[in-house]
Amino acid sequence: MKDSRPPDQPDEAMLDLLIKQVTEGLSPAEQRALDVLDSEVASAYARDLERAAAAVTLAGGGAQQALPTALADALARQASEHFTSADRVVDLSKVREAKAAQMPAMPRASRYGAYGWLAAAASLVLAIFGWLRSPAPPVPIPPVVQVVPSQPIKPVEPPVPPTQEEERAALLAKSDSLKIPLAATKDPAAAGVQGDVVWDPATQRGFMHFTGLKPNDPAVHQYQIWIFDGLRDKRYPVDGGVFDVPANTSEVVIPIRAGLMVHKPAAFAVTVEKPGGVVVSGREHVVALGAAG
Repeated sequence: MKDSRPPDQPDEAMLDLLIKQVTEGLSPAEQRALDVLDSEVASAYARDLERAAAAVTLAGGGAQQALPTALADALARQASEHFTSADRVVDLSKVREAKAAQMPAMPRASRYGAYGWLAAAASLVLAIFGWLRSPAPPVPIPPVVQVVPSQPIKPVEPPVPPTQEEERAALLAKSDSLKIPLAATKDPAAAGVQGDVVWDPATQRGFMHFTGLKPNDPAVHQYQIWIFDGLRDKRYPVDGGVFDVPANTSEVVIPIRAGLMVHKPAAFAVTVEKPGGVVVSGREHVVALGAAG
């Protein structure tokens, strides 16, 4: 019977040896028989059978995952085209029966069909592994969120200094402060004047408080404070500073600024002097006077 196989395909004996070499292994005699055959054709088909067998083996241990519909349809179509070709139809049951009965020779159609089946299985398995081992999509990097304070940070403002009225009230609250009422004199400028003085011997600070003291023109004259010290000559009282009463003012609080240390305050007085005050007062115009009890 004439052999109709293509010249680049193995004959029955070579195909039997190649399949057994891949699936079971050859004995020394069978290996020598394979070596004397066409080495170029045998080598090419041996590599194809080894890749197919390896692919089928790997498929048996792979993870079970569902294929995409498009890929499954394409693989089914390729397998159908392969198995329906005229020269590659194979009856797998006959191949298994022949192997089980240890038939001395396998029909040509079965041998070539088995090789075609292994090649088709390898193609399918490699396609599946190509899909299963496709790289995972990159993990998106979340955008950087800049935290903005809900409210602007306000600068720290320096504390507001107390007013003269508040400082006077604080001295009045101290138990060791000296509190002396001030009375008007017979001087015409003292008409309707009322007031008081508070003095702290420890800090040498004090305030005078007046109502009814007439406003003055600083360019013409000013009011001047005097502190009589019991340990000093009464002819030379301590200067407590000059001050003015603004127009339309009925009540004023005046700080006392003693030029010298007051050891024992005995009395307080207010005179009318020239602008800038004097070193020693002639006491011609005393408008308010108060003595310590």
